[in-house]
Amino acid sequence: MKATTDQASPKFVAPAARIVTFDQDGTTWVEQPMYTQVIYCLERVAVLAKAKPDLKDVEPFRTVLSGNREAMAKFTMPDLEKILAATLTGMTVGAVRRQVKDWLGTAKHPRFKRPYTELVYQPMLEVMRLFRANGYKAYFATGGGQDFVRVYSEQVYGVPPEQVVGSAGGTKFGYDKAAGRCSPRSPKLVC
Repeated sequence: MKATTDQASPKFVAPAARIVTFDQDGTTWVEQPMYTQVIYCLERVAVLAKAKPDLKDVEPFRTVLSGNREAMAKFTMPDLEKILAATLTGMTVGAVRRQVKDWLGTAKHPRFKRPYTELVYQPMLEVMRLFRANGYKAYFATGGGQDFVRVYSEQVYGVPPEQVVGSAGGTKFGYDKAAGRCSPRSPKLVC
C-alpha cells in the first residue's frame, strides 16, 4: 500500500487513479446454504405465485412453494435461472431497489438467525477500510444481479450503485409518462 501512496515511490498511483475491485461471491457475503440473492428470489416466488397462480403447478416453482430446502439445494443452474428471471423481471429498476431494500430490512439467515446484512466476511471489510483510508475508491464486479448487489453493497459496504458492475438479464428504456422522462425498465417496456 505504501508503495502506491508515497509520491517518492516509482509505483505511486495518483489519488484520482486509485481504485480497488472486489468480488461479492465467495469473498464478502454469506453464501451458504445459497447466495443471499438466491434466497431473496426463492422468497419472492410466493409473492409471484399469488399474481400468477398457475406457477404452483410448474417446476421449479412448485418445489420452492413446498418449502423443501433439501430439494431446492439440488436445483440445477437452469432451474435457478428460471426462478431468477421470474422474480426479477417485469418491473422498474426503482421497484426492484425498493423490494430489495425492504427485504434486507427484515430477512434473516435460517441458520444464524441474523440479518443477511450482518453476515459478511469481516477481514474483507477491514481491507476495504484500509484501501479507502489510503484514497482508494472501492468497486464491486460480481456475477450477482447488479440491481440486487447495488442495493446490498451501498447498505453494507458503503459502495455506491455506480461502483457496482454485475449481471443483468436485460434492461429496456422507455418513456415514463407519469414522471415525464425516460427511465430504465427491467425488462418490461411501459409507454
